[in-house]
Amino acid sequence: MSLTLIITFIALLGSLYVFCPSSAELPWFEHPAKPDGSLSFLVVGDWGRRGAYNQTKVAHQMGIVGEKLKIDFIISTGDNFYDDGLTGVDDVAFFESFVNIYTAPSLAKQWYNVLGNHDYRGDVEAQLSPVLRDIDNRWLCLRSFIVNAEIAEFIFVDTTPFVNKYFTVPEDHVYDWSGIQPRKSYLANLLKDVDSALKESTAKWKIVVGHHTIKSSGHHGNTHELNLQLLPILQENEVDLYINGHDHCLERISSTESGIQFLTSGGGSKAWKGDIDWWNPKEDKFYYDGQGFMSVQITPTEVDVAFYNIFGNVIHKWSTSKQLYSAL
Repeated sequence: MSLTLIITFIALLGSLYVFCPSSAELPWFEHPAKPDGSLSFLVVGDWGRRGAYNQTKVAHQMGIVGEKLKIDFIISTGDNFYDDGLTGVDDVAFFESFVNIYTAPSLAKQWYNVLGNHDYRGDVEAQLSPVLRDIDNRWLCLRSFIVNAEIAEFIFVDTTPFVNKYFTVPEDHVYDWSGIQPRKSYLANLLKDVDSALKESTAKWKIVVGHHTIKSSGHHGNTHELNLQLLPILQENEVDLYINGHDHCLERISSTESGIQFLTSGGGSKAWKGDIDWWNPKEDKFYYDGQGFMSVQITPTEVDVAFYNIFGNVIHKWSTSKQLYSAL
């Protein structure tokens, strides 16, 4: 995305969200933490079905939890519009799956969105266009970008172009690859930028967000290409959380190879009941094959994660802590 488009985004975002220069090539935004230095947000993925498959029920509970936690923003892990993305900036699906669904006052916050594989089956540039922000100023979607929220830094990664089968065996699907060719150079530059951003980060917590799984017991399972290419970068740079969608479930996997927690929030609408393959009992900590979403609360010393079902019940919690200052 050009600098001109990024500046246009910033004009629409307002004074609280600003583009900052960085030595990395990824667009960089700042999102202030609360006055006490804490941060809270919701995560939902795989949701855009015009309210069907309990999407409206998930949205309703998100509104309730969002108000209770006084959330700062919402993260979407992709597959924002089923089945084939948007047809253009005037596609009514933007209203029927987003604007008219997430109507609670607490959800009138910034939405940071990544693209999923279903989004790549439509007009990708439509979702990236600032025109959508004219319609609903909550919307922000780029291929890859950084959000600096003071105590935490978020690296949003465009994972769909990594997956070989979308290129070699697309079946009857047509993907919009117009913005990522030549693919080899696109991926090499993206991995370099992610690595640089993580190395330069001074945030207490490092969080990476993508659509595709790295580790999962769900229908799609592990994404081989991300395990080979992205995971070593996350491990080397001591990333705390990798947050994704793609598998239509809620899930937490605790890595035995590093300190990374792999958190799946892909239950925004249609779920896959019973579609699970427990593959490592030492790492699999939680799996729910129904609809729901996730909340994350962060302080300089602690992260608290909770998963919710469509009734607003907390069905899993996890916490971790760090020293306020590094030991000498």
